[in-house]
Amino acid sequence: MRRRTRRRKKRNAKGMWILNCCLLILFSILIGGAIWWDLREDQKTDGRQAEKVKPLTIETAEPVIEPDLTEIYSESGIVVRLKDGKVMTQFNQNERIFPASLTKIMTCIIAIEHIEDLEETVVISPERYNELYVQEASMAGFLPGEEARVIDLLYGSMLPSGGECSSALAECAAGSEEKFVELMNEKAEQLGMKETHYVNATGLHDDRQYSTVKDISLLLQYALGNDIFREIFCTKAYAVLPTPKHLDGFVFQSSMFSLRDDWTLEEGEIKGGKTGYTDQAGLCLATMALVRGDEYIAVTAKADGDHSTEPYYVYDAFALYGLI
Repeated sequence: MRRRTRRRKKRNAKGMWILNCCLLILFSILIGGAIWWDLREDQKTDGRQAEKVKPLTIETAEPVIEPDLTEIYSESGIVVRLKDGKVMTQFNQNERIFPASLTKIMTCIIAIEHIEDLEETVVISPERYNELYVQEASMAGFLPGEEARVIDLLYGSMLPSGGECSSALAECAAGSEEKFVELMNEKAEQLGMKETHYVNATGLHDDRQYSTVKDISLLLQYALGNDIFREIFCTKAYAVLPTPKHLDGFVFQSSMFSLRDDWTLEEGEIKGGKTGYTDQAGLCLATMALVRGDEYIAVTAKADGDHSTEPYYVYDAFALYGLI
């Protein structure tokens, strides 16, 4: 009788063990399936397009370096350490500015994220080209009706600050510049650019288009996380392949790098940048530099001068990077 009882207990124990194992396997399958599904959903997003963007933040380092404003030409500026968003120095970072062609930073990152094939060809609208010409917008060199690859338009928008390139990118990405501007403002909101509003993709002056150097630093921090944008931002010159209207092709020169030959800092180097200017905006500049092994971005706005004067905004970039 005792043997039967022991055998029954063993069978029961064995049964419970098998049941527990089955439950454990089932639980593992359910958890693994959930993880797989999350990864699958993440992979649906194109590597160049993030549908959900967490608002970026910049934090104040301790202590903040106070710049000597008697040595600075710009009315507002900020330097941020790229890896963690720490503000190294700033002055009037929340003062409203007109971004001028710094607008094209947003234009290019939106285009990169929304145009799947960067080899796609786009026709430069003759009507829009003429409008930009009348408004004295800067041009990259494409002609009305000319076909250009999206990748060429990206370089043309960033390096020589071509208005025809920015406009063509907007139409290609969203069907019209008006719809493209909606994407720009949506991205600004996602990034926490609370004091920014766009009405065009070119940076031509409009009182309703404004920002701050703090907001533009948030934008640049985000954009430099994209490998394609970073490569363009840090390029000094770019050759466009021959087209029917440019049989020998032509070359874009960076409007920033063309201002001087040596971009070496005392303990680093300025690696890339984008200029901007209108009468109302003054001289504006957004740059990225490598200093003592760390990357920093600097944004300045409303410096004295114009395209015919000394590059005061470049002097400010060197001065601000020299403080960190």
